[in-house]
Amino acid sequence: MGVTRSDPVWAQAGQRVVLVTGPSGAGRTTAIGALEDLGYEPIVNLPLNLVPRLLKGHLTGPVALGVDVRGRDFSAAALIELVDMLTKRPDLDLDLLYLDARPEVLERRYSETRRRHPLSPVEDPGAGIAQEMDLLSPIRMRADVLIDTSEMSPHDLRAEVGRFFDTGRTEPLSVTVNSFSYKRGVQRGLDLMFDCRFLANPHWEPGLRARDGRDAAVAEYVAADPRFAEFHQRVLDLLLFLLPAYVAEGKAYLSVGFGCTGGQHRSVAMTESIAKALAEAGWRVSKRHRELERLGHAENEETKVRSGA
Repeated sequence: MGVTRSDPVWAQAGQRVVLVTGPSGAGRTTAIGALEDLGYEPIVNLPLNLVPRLLKGHLTGPVALGVDVRGRDFSAAALIELVDMLTKRPDLDLDLLYLDARPEVLERRYSETRRRHPLSPVEDPGAGIAQEMDLLSPIRMRADVLIDTSEMSPHDLRAEVGRFFDTGRTEPLSVTVNSFSYKRGVQRGLDLMFDCRFLANPHWEPGLRARDGRDAAVAEYVAADPRFAEFHQRVLDLLLFLLPAYVAEGKAYLSVGFGCTGGQHRSVAMTESIAKALAEAGWRVSKRHRELERLGHAENEETKVRSGA
């Protein structure tokens, strides 16, 4: 791993602009995604001659510009000329980020993904890699920040980009707590899932059957199960343990699901209670009751927003 700086790049007076380039396969997409999570607006493969116009008051927040050899007007000379011009503007704080990797690493990555190299679509990727690295060599020499990704995982690269370009505007982790019915299938997109079907079922109480887990009487019935308190506390403790780890991993969204037979009583009561507890602990939480929404009884709700999580 190699970089050209040892200290983070902190925002200056001008608008932050990070121009991201480097050979195909070196991690440009991952780096731009990391910058987006840090609060930068990503713009990819914009023709170079349009960049100055874009940066004339049309954007106010930090911007990540992805540039590569596929651009129709791309050339090393044109990119260097653009960098020189933007560097002279007092209203901009520009950094050229160059993602690099050893040729044999790039070849291995192309072999693993079976992608075609943009400069040698019908030939061995090695020929295109050599041509691209030669084309980009003048730009590499001009980089403000150079990161060699040869030995990096995507997580390592995201962390390194964060070290250099964190603006302090990163959005907190968003947690969605869901209830669903196993009869209608496990909800898609869940990161963590908990089965509530072992709890006492209000469905068998005639006075509670038509209500749902948001109703105080239903929630009290579910909470009266001797196993509920320990289950609730263990789930909450697990989530409070995991959430900071997901933040450190760079995760932006987490979806937690609670399921029961009908998705109306037990899972809803747990979702309501856990969402409330997480919000009170300072996390940004929203909740969704899939089966109640299907029946027209509920809509997505944002429980609480906290930016300090």
